Amino acid sequence: MASVIKIDSVSAYNKLRQVKTLHPLISVIDASKATTLPAGSYSINLYCIFLKELKCGELKYGRGHYDYQEGTLVFLGPQQVVGVPENPGPSKGWALLFHPDLIKGTVLGRTIHQYSFFSYDINEALHISETERELVIDQINKIQQELERSIDTHTRKIIVSNIELLLSYFTRFYDRQFITRDQVNRGVIEQFEHLLMDYFQSGKSGAEGFPTVSYFAEQLRLSANYFGDLIKKETGQSPLEHIQNRVIDLAKEKMFDEERTVAEIGYELGFRYPQHFTRLFKQKVGMSPTEYRNLN
Repeated sequence: MASVIKIDSVSAYNKLRQVKTLHPLISVIDASKATTLPAGSYSINLYCIFLKELKCGELKYGRGHYDYQEGTLVFLGPQQVVGVPENPGPSKGWALLFHPDLIKGTVLGRTIHQYSFFSYDINEALHISETERELVIDQINKIQQELERSIDTHTRKIIVSNIELLLSYFTRFYDRQFITRDQVNRGVIEQFEHLLMDYFQSGKSGAEGFPTVSYFAEQLRLSANYFGDLIKKETGQSPLEHIQNRVIDLAKEKMFDEERTVAEIGYELGFRYPQHFTRLFKQKVGMSPTEYRNLN
């Protein structure tokens, strides 16, 4: 298995792309004027935003077909691994990369974790319209223009402000994406509900334990973060809350079978310890399983 190539600085990345380094902590790259990365796996210790202009047929996102084909935004966070294939062909688009040190001590440095798209898998891109693409390129050009000036005491503040504005636009595009893909999203919700019920009806809960969010995300071929955001926007609940509420509904039904103890029901639903089941039940229902059984 080939080793992962580590890139820890903006200058190291620029060197591989054969472009000039204008600032030690940030770089804007016009892909048409840079060389492509050699084939291999890379661990890049930078925040990376790639705008690829694709002129191909169907695109895929999380292994599902996608609506927008005018452009693709891909986000990577520090230390994430990306694979570059052999002979990727001509490249067109832009790349914005910045080191975590650029935003340390700033508001963005304290809030960057809120932009969950940086933790998505590489195949889960954000597709944008032509108008949105022009807006992104305009903001990237403003950052590039600032980089071409002489570095002074205002440079970092101005650049970070522009990055914040760009991330705000990405958040808007991301929210729009959920709306425009409403029909697809409803299909995911239905699949999630089907998988959830099947998990308990098939006995997996008793054999494999309480179901996790990552299990369902993997079954639906989505990253856990994207899956979590989708479920939250569509249902108003996080996937974990949705799972817990469904478990409590099942538990209430099982409480009417007096031949099974509360502990047995808890084990059957995937809880390793009865007290964990009792605690969640009381939290959701307002009374213990035994009190609920006696009341009914």
